[in-house]
Amino acid sequence: MNFSLLKKTVFIVLLIGFINSSFGQNILLSKNARASIITCDTGNETYSLFGHTAIRITDVENNLDVVYNYGAFDFATPNFVVKFTKGDLLYFAVAHSFSDFMNEYAYEQRSVFEQELIVPLALKQKLLDHLNTAMASEERYYTYKFIDKNCTSMVVNLLNKTLGSNVVVKKTDTDKTYRTILYPYFEHSFYEKLGTSIIFGKKVDQLGTQIFLPFELQKSLKVISFENHPLCKESKTLLDCTKQNPTSCWNNVYTYLFVLGFILLINKRKINFIYLTIIGIMGIFLTLVGFYSFHQELSANYNVLLFNPTLLLLVYFNGIKNKKWIYKLALFNLICLLVYAIILINKAYLLIVLPLIITNGVLLIKLAIQNKKPIPIII
Repeated sequence: MNFSLLKKTVFIVLLIGFINSSFGQNILLSKNARASIITCDTGNETYSLFGHTAIRITDVENNLDVVYNYGAFDFATPNFVVKFTKGDLLYFAVAHSFSDFMNEYAYEQRSVFEQELIVPLALKQKLLDHLNTAMASEERYYTYKFIDKNCTSMVVNLLNKTLGSNVVVKKTDTDKTYRTILYPYFEHSFYEKLGTSIIFGKKVDQLGTQIFLPFELQKSLKVISFENHPLCKESKTLLDCTKQNPTSCWNNVYTYLFVLGFILLINKRKINFIYLTIIGIMGIFLTLVGFYSFHQELSANYNVLLFNPTLLLLVYFNGIKNKKWIYKLALFNLICLLVYAIILINKAYLLIVLPLIITNGVLLIKLAIQNKKPIPIII
């Protein structure tokens, strides 16, 4: 899922001409031709957190060494952010000479691995024909879906199409949810981990039975058989880089805990309600994007129990000093928090949102106590 290669639109245009002239559908591979799956290591940028998958076709006799990449998109697309959020942004396949592809990853200091397919020449030819047909037609375009359609799943689909059946299927971690599988990828990117934990809904809590990440494909290919023999040779390292984990003075758990701790310790009414307003606005966003977006991962998002839009009503009734409704809404949100905590008991991201649950809970309890109608005592 490497999107840095996608920014060079001029380069893409040149590549299309290069493919049409040099790698046309009618090229015949020699008996020594090789087809392989390329897996690229994760990077420190948001677009590279999950790695990348590509297909390499090599044929020395035909002076052919090209990498096909299904992870391209055009930053110049009108309303780019809106289309990306909605889920109807077009992604497309591009081709790179192997040397240019490797130079890009050497520059980014990201390791590259290769698994050569052990298939007959006829299937290598079929794979190449499929790739070049896609490159020269509308098949090169697809609408990106985080789990269902990305650079890895497109390669899986193409391999199965070439092999004539669903040979390439997930063989590892099928007992884990998509959310649990994703979580370790954010180890050194705290706010990305927090943000994706919050914005993803119920779909990512399903068991991860579908290959959607590059290293999932790599691990599955190691154990998949085809026609009574391994589908791939042992993985080979083409580029070995020592990954440098990013350091940040703000993108870490300490700033997160400091801000929430500051809100609780300073205990200023104005700051408390600014915080609750922000939480409520985020709840409106989660609700709207769940309905608006075609990304199924964003729908049915129970995180609105924490980022509850009704907090905005609570802020409003506080402004007009309506104690009755402040109390009712505080109590309602506390019940929502309890339900939310129960839902999260077996979720991977419970600990990361626990400080938010505590902060919300403390503020709501204070509001409930302050605005509860006193019980008259009759003597």
